[in-house]
Amino acid sequence: MGTVGILALQGDVEAHAAAIGALGHVARPVKSARTLEAVEALVLPGGESTTMLKLLHDEALFAPLQEACRSGRPVFGTCAGTILLARHVTHPEQASLDALDIDVQRNAYGRQRDSFVTRLEGGPPGLDDLEAVFIRAPIIRRVGAQVEVVLRHREAPVLVRSGAVWAATFHPEMTSDRRLLARILEPLA
Repeated sequence: MGTVGILALQGDVEAHAAAIGALGHVARPVKSARTLEAVEALVLPGGESTTMLKLLHDEALFAPLQEACRSGRPVFGTCAGTILLARHVTHPEQASLDALDIDVQRNAYGRQRDSFVTRLEGGPPGLDDLEAVFIRAPIIRRVGAQVEVVLRHREAPVLVRSGAVWAATFHPEMTSDRRLLARILEPLA
C-alpha cells in the first residue's frame, strides 16, 4: 500500500486519515514542501478555503502544491479542497490552484444549518448509491471539456475527475463507505 499525504494546514484531517488507514494506506500530514515530495497521493480536505489559501502562502506551499497536482499522482479534493483545485472560484472570487478545469461557487448549498446527507444514485459501477454528506458545500457551475462528471446531485456535478485529479463537493470521509477513496487510490495498490 502507499503513503497518502493530507494537506494539514486546516480542515478535516483526522477523518481523512482514518479513512485512508482503514484502506491499509499510511496517512501523512502535509505541512511542508519536503513532506509533499515524499507522498504518493494527496488529499485536500474540507475546511475553510480562504484560510487554507492564506496558510499555503504563509508556508510557501502554493507553488509546490500546484506542481504536485500536475505530477500525475492521485489527488483528491473534498469540499474546500475542490475549491482549491478549481480554475475559477466565485461567491466571492478568490485565488485557486487551477489544477482542475472547473468553476465553483462557494457555499452554494447554504449555511451550516442547511447541511444534509443524501444518497447519490446513477453512478458508475462500484460507486452507485454512495452516501454523501454536504456541509456548506460548493457547487460546480462549469466543467471543462477534459473533465469527467462521475456523480451528480439534482443535475449538478458533485464528483468530477480529470486524469488522476478528483474533486467532490461532499465529504465521503464522514461516512463508513470507503468505495470512492479506494477507487481514487487504486494506483497505489
